[in-house]
Amino acid sequence: MTTSTDTNPSLFERLRGLSGEVIKFGVVGVVGVVVNAGIFWMCLQGTGAVKSLSGFIATSVAIGTNYLGYRYWLYKDRDAASRKREITLFLIFSGIGMLIENGILAFSVHVLHYTSSSSQLIAKNVVGLAAGTIFRFFSYRTWVFKAIPELAEPEVVAAPELQYAK
Repeated sequence: MTTSTDTNPSLFERLRGLSGEVIKFGVVGVVGVVVNAGIFWMCLQGTGAVKSLSGFIATSVAIGTNYLGYRYWLYKDRDAASRKREITLFLIFSGIGMLIENGILAFSVHVLHYTSSSSQLIAKNVVGLAAGTIFRFFSYRTWVFKAIPELAEPEVVAAPELQYAK
């Protein structure tokens, strides 16, 4: 049985605390999706290398946009002692998310032969983005934007009673 004096919160309390983070993550993500889809659509209208690399171009711009939202809004109170480490991990996990997202797009185009712009948009920005977003959420909160550890309350130790000689 869990009481309010326990040091470990219940599952319900942890999920309730996580809901605000999920909502903010979603807001930043929606901005990234709009940037990603807009740039992807513009690139699909081009030809040659721009069209071939459209998924990677769009995702790269969205990654930059999202980093700013995560660092300066969602995770602004998280440890930022090592910005170089943070940015490196952010780019690594974002890159893996990009591979997930664009891997699903490539599968859709080259294996399933869905080549219309609208089917590519759905493969990348619905199916691929959902899979990549789940991966990114847990990676960012676990390894990139680490919570600052809470300091333990100092333990109060009673002073020993002094014995006075009579």
